[in-house]
Parts: sequence; structure tokens; C-alpha cells
Amino acid sequence: MIDFHTHILPNIDDGSRSIDETFNLIKEAKEVGFEGIVLTSHYIENYYETDVPERDVWVKAISENLQAKGIETNLYLANEIYISDNMMNLLEQGKASTINNSCYVLFELPLNSEPLNLYDVIYSLQENKLIPILAHPERYSYVQKEPELVYDLIEKGCLMQSNYGSIIGQYGVKAEFIVRKFLENNMIHFLGSDVHRQNSIYPKIPFALEKISEIVGEHKLEELTTINPKLVLANKKIEIDEPVEFSLSFKEKIMMALKK
Repeated sequence: MIDFHTHILPNIDDGSRSIDETFNLIKEAKEVGFEGIVLTSHYIENYYETDVPERDVWVKAISENLQAKGIETNLYLANEIYISDNMMNLLEQGKASTINNSCYVLFELPLNSEPLNLYDVIYSLQENKLIPILAHPERYSYVQKEPELVYDLIEKGCLMQSNYGSIIGQYGVKAEFIVRKFLENNMIHFLGSDVHRQNSIYPKIPFALEKISEIVGEHKLEELTTINPKLVLANKKIEIDEPVEFSLSFKEKIMMALKK
């Protein structure tokens, strides 16, 4: 398996706080079956701005240390980029990075307010032959209310990455409910831990895998955890299943409104 979304590089963002914590997180990842880890440190303009060369030095140093210790875990440079009109410039200037220098870009949105420039940014990436991947759509409050947005984005060429923790309630009952609906309707293409701390999500990965497998089956689970991530890392095209459009029923909307 490949962990597609992590915050493991030390002292880069709100993730790992030390090199020791970084190695402990890698150890936890390996223990639950991850053979590769995509290092998607936050890139947020005027806040988290560690550029590609500096992060690349970290990746190489950590990889060399792992090899010296006989630990077989592959690390891949990437970013989780906070949506910005300036995203293409950040990529072209070597500040933010695509996933493993591929044509795939992981980006995130504000949690509670849909950005007005969402479609413009997606079109800008696509015009430059890049494929946008939206991080954890199930966590956004406006998506929880109107999940049709995700269907529309997929139809326009955007892929989706869900967090393992969502299906086990780590982000609340609304995220858990919506991610289940997305999984049932072919609207998730990758899974990631979004890990920030030791002893947090990694020990719960087996439980999350079990729950996701019950929804999508073992073959689809392999696509989400291994096949699709490997295609991205190799910069190859992903053939996705046709998403099934759905909207919340009146009863479901009432239920969601009552959930805290």
C-alpha cells in the first residue's frame, strides 16, 4: 500500500515536530502495511512556504538514513497546496510541487466556505496539463450539505482523495456519513492517512481498511490503496469507474443537520 497523504517531514508544517517523530511515524506506517509514503507537506502562501529544494534535501537525507538501517520504505516528494489563484506560479517557480514530479497535484480547500475561484483554479491546472486531486472532500462542511459538488468536480476531471480516519469517525459523524456515500458511488480514487502525530491514525488503519472493504470490496480497496497511487507515482493515466450522482434526501438532510 501507498500512504497518499501525510505530514511526516519534520518542522515543515503542523505535522512532525522532530526527526525522531518522523522516523517513529515511518515505523508506524510500515507496521500497518505501507511500503511507500507520499510526503504532502502543506503549502499555504504566507504561512507554510518551505520550497521544493529544501524539502527535497529532507526527503533524500531521510531516505538514505532508512537505507542505511535496512528499512525498505519509499518516500515521495509532494505537497498539499491550499487553493490559490497563484497555484500555477507556485508550481512553476519550484515553491510547491506536484506528486513525485508527475502531472498530478494534491490541493485542499477551506473547511467551511466554498471558494469562489474553485473552478478557475482547476481549469488553470488542466490548461497546463495537470490533473487536480482534491484532498479529503468529505471534511468540507459545504460538501457535506451539497455532495453534488464532488460529482460535478469529478465530471470536470478532478480526482478525490479520502482520509482513512473519516470512515471511522475521526472527523465527526457527518464526514463519516458522506464518505460512505462517496465510496458507495465510485467517488473516491485514493486513500491517505493525513497523519500529523504518532499514535494517532496509523494504529487504526486496519480497522479503517476493514470498514472500507465492507463497502467497496477487496479489489476496489486495492485500487484505492495501491494501484491508483502507483499509477500517479509513475505519472500514468488512471481509468476511473463512472461516478454515480446522488443527492441527500430530505430525511438525510434533516439527519445531517441534527448531527454534531
